[in-house]
Amino acid sequence: MFAEQTASLTLIPGADGAFEVAVDGDLVFSKKAQGRYPEVKELQEAIAARLS
Repeated sequence: MFAEQTASLTLIPGADGAFEVAVDGDLVFSKKAQGRYPEVKELQEAIAARLS
């Protein structure tokens, strides 16, 4: 979905069940802050908003 805008993707294992998604260093979703995993559409929209 974001192939044209993505130069690289890095997965970093987290501790304590952390699941965080950042785009260019800006946090767009945090399981720790939200207390849940994101819905796929929610994550896609957060990434798209950050890329636009």
